[in-house]
Amino acid sequence: MKLIEVNADSGHIDTVAGIAEQHEAADFRLGFKGEDGRQIMRILIADDRAQAVLDGLQKYLNKDPEARIVVLAVEAALPRPPEQERTKEESATAIREALYEEIEKSARLDNNFLILVVLSTIVAAIGLIEDNVAVVIGAMVIAPLLGPNLALGLGTALGDTALMWKATRTNGIGIGLAFLLALGIGLIWPVDINSHELMARTDVGLDSVALALASGAAAVLSITTGLSSVLVGVMVAVALLPPTATLGLMLGAGQYQHALGAALLLAVNIVCVNLAAKLVFLAKGIHPRTWWEKKKAQRSMVLYLLIWVITLTLLVAVIYVRSRK
Repeated sequence: MKLIEVNADSGHIDTVAGIAEQHEAADFRLGFKGEDGRQIMRILIADDRAQAVLDGLQKYLNKDPEARIVVLAVEAALPRPPEQERTKEESATAIREALYEEIEKSARLDNNFLILVVLSTIVAAIGLIEDNVAVVIGAMVIAPLLGPNLALGLGTALGDTALMWKATRTNGIGIGLAFLLALGIGLIWPVDINSHELMARTDVGLDSVALALASGAAAVLSITTGLSSVLVGVMVAVALLPPTATLGLMLGAGQYQHALGAALLLAVNIVCVNLAAKLVFLAKGIHPRTWWEKKKAQRSMVLYLLIWVITLTLLVAVIYVRSRK
């Protein structure tokens, strides 16, 4: 459940109470009232109704610039709701504002992001060259490249152009930095093409497409349902760093055919993660609050879905042609 606390002029009490009643809040209480006439109002609401309550509050309190809304997670509330309500609540989607705050952080291009890219690339390159699967998995987990792709999907779902450009920029710089660093390592470090871990990132098939689509969908579901621990498994399953590092290492070693395979695997992973993310956000009903923002987001969602589907179709065609040779 969620506890929504509203700090607004006391003249809004009836409106806030009406919104709470309309969405069948478990409880509505008035708190402290200050000398300036501002009133604390608290709404205890089930997770699956929290977003609707927030949208209603923002709509009616939009003209009050001093109004504040705070959302708090509730560990437990007694007495427990009926079984049918708890079952519905367990499958609820995270509220849009909290989802945005969590995913937007992963799209920030800061020193921490760049340092993690450098460190994870070095670790991945060592693991690939030395054929050490444990080291490669460690690099997958610490690599921050999955986050910007999820942020790009959320930005599309919300029609948030600023978030989309931020995610694209962070993703491009992150992958570019990893590639250049791996290329430098490949130029100065002898690359053993007999390494199973290295060669595995140069072979791409339809199974790679299915894995990337399933993992991308799992990543978004883990975030929207609050099961963030699942993300660790997703990072390993659809890691973007190993094929990026393999691409740089192979080019540095002059293995151009193998480098092409790694580039194809990287492209498949990026396209599938973004396509799956957009489809899941669409299915989960993640959309902006106002109708004109929804219309804008629908246009961008259709456009980008079409772009990713066409791109994936071309990649599958390339995979098929390569498999026939």
